[in-house]
Amino acid sequence: MNQKTLQRWAPWIAGASLAAVWQAACTLFDIPEYIFPSPWLILQSLVEFAGPVGQAAWKTFWVTMIGFGIAIVVGVLLGFLVGSSRTAYAALFPLMVGFNAVPKAAIVPILIVWFGIGIGPGILTAFLISFFPITVNIATGLATLEPELEDVLRVLGAKRWDVLTKVGLPRSMPYFYGSLKIAITLAFVGTVLAEMTAGDSGIGYLIQTAGSQQRLPLAFAALVVIGAMAMVMYEFFSLVEKRTTAWAHRGSQAG
Repeated sequence: MNQKTLQRWAPWIAGASLAAVWQAACTLFDIPEYIFPSPWLILQSLVEFAGPVGQAAWKTFWVTMIGFGIAIVVGVLLGFLVGSSRTAYAALFPLMVGFNAVPKAAIVPILIVWFGIGIGPGILTAFLISFFPITVNIATGLATLEPELEDVLRVLGAKRWDVLTKVGLPRSMPYFYGSLKIAITLAFVGTVLAEMTAGDSGIGYLIQTAGSQQRLPLAFAALVVIGAMAMVMYEFFSLVEKRTTAWAHRGSQAG
């Protein structure tokens, strides 16, 4: 097996090994399912409740995508604003860091007061928890543009706007896609968090309901589904990144 084939199968091998160890531990120590269910029981629950889990997953997915879409728009615009000026970077970046440090779980009750029970808090929590990495990476990509390069472009007649849009933004694309891969996983976390507190459907609501009824295999099945959705979206953005910014990955692809 060559290195490329091994790398392709490595995640599946690691996952299967983890499941085998998990199953063996549950069987060996006879752990009750209402405390820590085995992978086999989780799989059985996933098959038995495939309909409800699928409906909950679809609800969580599109709520997350709406919040994530808003985060991309706001994150790119705010990142461009912050990164286009050193003064704006110095003034706004500490404020964004302070806002990002606020636990989003503490914001959800406020969102319930403002928007009530339903999809509103889920969309907004997904947005609030995922826009920061996008903003920071876009701003960093623009703010770290080499002064020497800017000087050369200015001498050639380029204006500040030309430098930012024709050089700065393309240079920021690897940062941007890196932030998307982080932000999409955070967006799912935000949606599930809001659903557990303020939702009437979705994966978070299903986990909360199953946990309160001590149906741990079903709760773990829902966790597996949300993890799988996040991994699929992560790989999707990785594929888009490789297709659109191949110039930034030539060194890594050579190995």
